[in-house]
Amino acid sequence: MLTDEYRYKILKLVQAKPEISQRELATELGISLGKANFCLKALIEIGLLKATNFRNSKNKLAYMYLLTPRGVEEKTKVTLRFLKNKMQEYESLKLEINLLNQEINAEDAGR
Repeated sequence: MLTDEYRYKILKLVQAKPEISQRELATELGISLGKANFCLKALIEIGLLKATNFRNSKNKLAYMYLLTPRGVEEKTKVTLRFLKNKMQEYESLKLEINLLNQEINAEDAGR
């Protein structure tokens, strides 16, 4: 299943660099080439991306990935969901850090 995090990152990378190769995408995301291919195909199947052929500088055919109008809309939605999730994680980590600091301070005071 394609998580919001990967959906967000892929749509962002493709929007910034439509001619990105699957290998470059995999490297940027820290995933396998097969997973990058799977993710792109999934986004194409649900209509968020489309792939078109173009000639790259080495005179080989390559793909250019473009966000569809629905993809642009989904990128906005997924960005908001991703941000909300990251803010919740941040607040949770902040609380945990405060508790750990209190624990350390209590141990230092007991010495």
